[in-house]
Amino acid sequence: MPLRVTRILAPNPDVFTLEGTNTWIVGEEPTIVIDPGPDIPEHLEEVRRAAGRVAAVLLTHDHPDHAPGAAEFAASVDAQLFAFRFPGAEHLRDGQSFAGGGVEVTAVHTPGHTSDHVAFFVASAGALFTGDAVLGRGTSFIDPPDGDLAQYLRSLRRMRDLAARTIYPGHGPVVLDAKAKLDEYLRHRDEREREVVDALADRSATIEGLVETIYAAYPADVHPLAARSVLAHLLKLETEGRVQRTGKGEDARYSVSVPRSCARCGNPVKGRATLCGPCSLAVLQEGSSAMPEKDPG
Repeated sequence: MPLRVTRILAPNPDVFTLEGTNTWIVGEEPTIVIDPGPDIPEHLEEVRRAAGRVAAVLLTHDHPDHAPGAAEFAASVDAQLFAFRFPGAEHLRDGQSFAGGGVEVTAVHTPGHTSDHVAFFVASAGALFTGDAVLGRGTSFIDPPDGDLAQYLRSLRRMRDLAARTIYPGHGPVVLDAKAKLDEYLRHRDEREREVVDALADRSATIEGLVETIYAAYPADVHPLAARSVLAHLLKLETEGRVQRTGKGEDARYSVSVPRSCARCGNPVKGRATLCGPCSLAVLQEGSSAMPEKDPG
């Protein structure tokens, strides 16, 4: 039997939400409702009418375009609300499953857009409900510190490994080729990272300077958002030891790091560390005698 999925579009369009937030009603009654959306009474009433009896209410994350109407909606349909991080909700666990009318929905923790982000997978139908991790149009915004690009890339790969066929995003149209979209998202982030590294190839720069270089063809209105995206890339590269930072705040300057080697085995190390992971563990186990002697010269 084909999976029954109904979209109720919230009337909250803007630059971040595209046409508005997608509230998804999954399965036959009792249904599963994903992301009731903003606290707009007429929207919540439309979801109630379409959902009928509800088995569970699920949140992908706690952003204000997805979550504020959730508690009131769950109470009104006498269903439990589940979220990874939301006041009054039952804590959602990675891998937790929910049974509705003819459907089983499984939670997949996908941090990156936010640390609490969760996607929901219906394996029998190859259907993946991605919240803001993957949009129907455009790319997801990663805003540190709650947004983390390294985690986001791992989440994209995890979602790709699910071999879903269809993506039902938090915003924008349904995506009919899930693998192609996830591959596109990974390529986009890889291309942007190369642009950041290339822009630092022969100089140090502030985030503002990098944005002016990388986003030269874009209107100045998007530069503040672009600066947050560039910061996300820089934080990832700094953690990996590929970029170093001097200074703080808006005056911080970034430059390409000189590769560093482990003082004990010579393998590459990340960041400012003097030892690689295995050697750090060995030193802890063996004591300071495991460290090489310093060259007095």
